[in-house]
Amino acid sequence: MYLADRSAPAGAKTAPDGASVRAPAVASTVLALGTVSLITDVSSEMVTAVLPLYLVAGLGLSPLGFGALDGVYNGVSALVQLTGGHLADRVRNHKLIAGIGYGLSALCKPLLLLAHSLGPVGVVLALERTGKGLRTAPRDALISLSTPAELQGRAFGVHRAMDTTGALIGPLAAFFILNMAVGGYDAVFGVSACVAVLGVVVLMLFVPSGAGLGPEPVVAAGRGGATTDGTKADGTKADGAKADGAVQAGTKPGRVNLREAAALLRLPRLRALALCAALLGLTTVSDAFLYLLLQDRTGIREQWFPLLPLGTAAVFLLLAVPAGALADRIGRRTVFLAGHALLLAGYGLLLWAPHWPALPYLVLVLHGLFYAATDGVLPAAVGATVPARLRATGLAVVGTGQALARFGCSLAFGAAWTMWGAGTALAAAAAGLCCCAAVAGFVLRPAAPDTDPHSGTGPDSATGPDSITDPDSVTDPARLHRGNR
Repeated sequence: MYLADRSAPAGAKTAPDGASVRAPAVASTVLALGTVSLITDVSSEMVTAVLPLYLVAGLGLSPLGFGALDGVYNGVSALVQLTGGHLADRVRNHKLIAGIGYGLSALCKPLLLLAHSLGPVGVVLALERTGKGLRTAPRDALISLSTPAELQGRAFGVHRAMDTTGALIGPLAAFFILNMAVGGYDAVFGVSACVAVLGVVVLMLFVPSGAGLGPEPVVAAGRGGATTDGTKADGTKADGAKADGAVQAGTKPGRVNLREAAALLRLPRLRALALCAALLGLTTVSDAFLYLLLQDRTGIREQWFPLLPLGTAAVFLLLAVPAGALADRIGRRTVFLAGHALLLAGYGLLLWAPHWPALPYLVLVLHGLFYAATDGVLPAAVGATVPARLRATGLAVVGTGQALARFGCSLAFGAAWTMWGAGTALAAAAAGLCCCAAVAGFVLRPAAPDTDPHSGTGPDSATGPDSITDPDSVTDPARLHRGNR
């Protein structure tokens, strides 16, 4: 994470005459990408809302078959994230790769009108998830690269709030179309396709191609203009020599190769974040199972079941931005772990207070708080740890590990529910989450402060005593690779 000089306010820029100019709290690129995600989520959630009923009631697919299909195409999305992240860094055009992902997903929506059997539907859904996987890491990299390090929690919170707005509108739009339009499911798929195309158009017109892709120093300068390794902001050592791996101002970094991308895993803090995200994902019960548990434990009537995700989404929408801003102010580690503590509290209520009338509302509020405190905070932490030229790859590594871990949790939880019952399965998940959160709290503990005024850490460090990032971890992976030859 960049080390800021506390003499200037966070988010401030310096004008040519030396005056301090306040930068906008949220970059225009973030707002444009948030609009694209809002529109795309309206399209995607319209399909997601009717897809289970369409496949089971319309095409005769068994619930077990739908579960397997759902797992397969979500697994495809997780694995493709690595490809999308590396391609974006390699071609140095995050917007292009994100646009291909959005375009592929948009293309798949009208193909659902032509697919009337399980095989073609499965292929179309796999392609749609491929598009989602391609776009996720480049999109988050654009958000990170367009925002100062000390404001990234807020930026991701704004994006996630806009994205969730689309997730709220989509199911409602599908509900009205099914009840008012002729053609039922085909009408939903057709409208969804048109909305998806609109999202691609907004991306092409309003998201700049080079957002945030300028050169950055290896580690931001502390007092005296030198980085933590003695390198000045212009890329020179104290003795005037050019720093190894430094990028001169105005030059374009070389293309990222696979070996350099693999060297990212040598960054201690990135390894810690990836490990903790995967560990916590292994004990995070999927949304669908949580809603089924809520119905099973409280006896909610079936006609109200489709509205449960809207409760989580509404809380997430309201609190994503405040949670991101709070993470920027008090430390991302604290907010990230607090989010999992809130989820654990929700598990506890489901286990020990199933007959409490207020239980459904409390669980949905805690579930929404969990997402607000984690969904944007984690990529903000990763963005502050990974060098700019490998930002999309680093985000993809952590995101893929977390997604695959959650997929494994879904399989294990489903099997445990079948064999032991809902209560025992949930108790096991709660115990696992408690243990994994304790491990994550230890692994992500802040490094001991260095009181050396020339080290770039200590009381004046922008990371603070509770940051989820370690400034010494923002290192050029190419240098790591050369140092291990």
